Amino acid sequence: MLGVKFTGFGEYAVDFYDGLEADNSKSYWDQNVAVYQGDVREPMEALLKELSPEFGQGFGEGKVFRPYRDVRFAKDKTPYKTHCGGVIEAGRGGGAYYVELGPAGLRVGGGCFHLASDQLARFRTAVDTELHGPALEKILATLRRGGWEINGDRLKSRPRGFAEDHPRLDLLRYRSVYAARTWEPADFLHEREALERVRKSWRQLRAFNEWARDHVGPSELPRR
Repeated sequence: MLGVKFTGFGEYAVDFYDGLEADNSKSYWDQNVAVYQGDVREPMEALLKELSPEFGQGFGEGKVFRPYRDVRFAKDKTPYKTHCGGVIEAGRGGGAYYVELGPAGLRVGGGCFHLASDQLARFRTAVDTELHGPALEKILATLRRGGWEINGDRLKSRPRGFAEDHPRLDLLRYRSVYAARTWEPADFLHEREALERVRKSWRQLRAFNEWARDHVGPSELPRR
């Protein structure tokens, strides 16, 4: 991949995942693994490699997620993910530049996709302050106005230790919070334009990710 520039995802990238959704089996995978490698994974690796110099500082190298699902404790035993995800992050939860290709098209996102207990404590401590809390409110409001969806897992009630009239109670309820947007499949996927859309979107996410990096950071708990 050294020196290889992103020129677009392959012609059959979305078709591959349409087929995998219909037949999530080892036989389908084995018959089409060359399409996955050439039309999906290699372009995703090239995209991340090209964007890493701009977005990797303070976050690390880009990586493409494994195509296999962890089915050890899942009711759904289908073996393969029906999308290809890539990310530049220092550690899960502490800010992430995310990109995903699948049947729905191209998806980008950033923020705190998952918060371990120590990260959640740091997130709420920061939101509680009169400096960092309003800063995050402003960042999320700007993203919403720009057409981003703000999603995440939220408590229905207030978290312990915070007053019912806290000015940022809605934000404190989040147990994960991230911004996302999606473009439906179209010709741009197979051109440089796909990279340019990701680059432009990640620039819009920079303030959110830097807030998460500075005030949440990677989890310090041992991985299970």
